[in-house]
Amino acid sequence: MTLDKPLVGITMGDPAGIGAEVIAKAYPEAREHARLVVVGDADAMRGAVDVCGSDLEVRPISAVSEATDDPGALSVLDLDNVSEVAYGELREEYGRASLAYVERAIRLAQAGEIDAIATAPINKQATRLAGSEYAGHTGMLAAHTGTENYSMMLIEDDLRVTHVSTHVPLREACDLVTEERVLDTIRVTDEALRDLGVDEPTIAVAGLNPHAGDGGLLGDEDDDEIAPAVERAREEGIDARGPDSPDTVYVQAAQGAADCVVSMYHDQGHIPIKMLGFDGGAGVSGVNMTIGLPIVRTSVDHGTAFDIAGEGVASAASMVDAVRVAAEVARAD
Repeated sequence: MTLDKPLVGITMGDPAGIGAEVIAKAYPEAREHARLVVVGDADAMRGAVDVCGSDLEVRPISAVSEATDDPGALSVLDLDNVSEVAYGELREEYGRASLAYVERAIRLAQAGEIDAIATAPINKQATRLAGSEYAGHTGMLAAHTGTENYSMMLIEDDLRVTHVSTHVPLREACDLVTEERVLDTIRVTDEALRDLGVDEPTIAVAGLNPHAGDGGLLGDEDDDEIAPAVERAREEGIDARGPDSPDTVYVQAAQGAADCVVSMYHDQGHIPIKMLGFDGGAGVSGVNMTIGLPIVRTSVDHGTAFDIAGEGVASAASMVDAVRVAAEVARAD
C-alpha cells in the first residue's frame, strides 16, 4: 500500500442493477482518493460504460497486481461469470455472480492484496435464489472473517449512525435490544470513530420506545437494557449518553451534539440518514461501513435500483464517498 493512495477493490454488485453504472461514473473522481480495481465481469462493465456514454476503457486483468492507476482505463479483475446482462431482471445467475465478487474481494483483503473493499449493491432476492443464507453483505462479511462483534455504520455529512440490529423483522429487532448487544455496539462504534479520526468520540444512544420509554410508562427496555449498557460503557471510559428520545436525538447529533447515534434497529437509523442523502430518485449519497471487521469495508448507501438500471441516470455520489471513506480508514490502519 502507498500512504496516499491505498488499493481499493470495488465489487460490481448485481449485474442487473446500477452497480456497474455508478462505478463507471464514479471512477474519475474516486481515483483521486485511491487506486481502484473492480472485482466483477469485464463485459458487464463495458456495457455499463456504454450506457453512461463514457469513453472509459475497461481493462480485464487476472490478478490485482496487474491493476494500473490510469485515468482513462478501469482495471477489472474479470471473473467472467455473466452470460448476458438483462437490466432490472431478477436472476439466480446474477445472485451467484454478485456473491462471487464479494467472496473474492474478502480473500484479497485478508491476504493483504487490497487495502479495502467498497461494495456496489447486491439484490437479496437474487442471492437467496443462488442459495445464500445471508440477508446482505454485513452478515456475509462477518461470517467469512470470523467476526462476532460488528455493526453497520451509516455516514451522511455530519450525521453517523450505527445499529444494534439491521436486517431482521421488527418484532425480532425488539427482542435483540439487550444490555450486552447494546454495549457491544457502543464499543465497536467508539473504536470505528477513532479509526475515522475522531479522537474523543461522543456517542448518543437512541431509546427503543417513544420518549425512551418515558420512565417505564411506554416500555421497560430503555431502563432495563439500554441504560445499564450506557452506564457500563461510561465506566469503560467511553463518552456515551442515553437512552435519548429517538424523535430528537438524530437532529441533535446532526447539529454537533454527538459524533454518532447508536440506533436500536434498521429503520430507526436508516430513515434520518436517507432523508439527508436522498437525491431525487436517482440514488442517495452517504456511506455504509461495516465496523468491527479485521478488514476495511464500505458500501454505497442504496440498493440495486432495478427500475432505473440501464438508463445511465443513477447518482455516483455514494460510490465516490464509499471509496473516499475506505481509503481514509485504510490509511489510518
